[in-house]
Amino acid sequence: MRRLFSILSGLVVALSLVVAPVAAGGPPSLAFYIDDVRYRTVGTPTDFSNTGAPDFTYDKIYGLGNGLANVADAKPGDTDFNGGRWAVYPVTWHTTPVQLTNDGQVLAYAANGWITIASTPSKLFFCSVSKVPGSASGH
Repeated sequence: MRRLFSILSGLVVALSLVVAPVAAGGPPSLAFYIDDVRYRTVGTPTDFSNTGAPDFTYDKIYGLGNGLANVADAKPGDTDFNGGRWAVYPVTWHTTPVQLTNDGQVLAYAANGWITIASTPSKLFFCSVSKVPGSASGH
């Protein structure tokens, strides 16, 4: 009986380890670039739409689409970082899409007419971010 209880307990613990990340949005995934460095995140089901929070309380993520990693404009440690509150601004390409890795590049592409950045965000949400180990400037 003790052996059966031990086996069942072990299965419950193993199952809880598998279910917990799924409930939280899954394991960390490579999410986006910030200042030429890759960051990862765990998606959350948050939706801050219609909360009335001012635009300046969100950091921008530029949704590059086309299978490219997105680019954000702030990271933990920046004085203007909003703690993981994000507004996603989709990008429309007018040239061949390429991987951009910092917001300066995104804004330069927009200034040159190579992309258009949506004027309103498509999504407002929360997620924490962390630098991918070994990721460095210049990727």
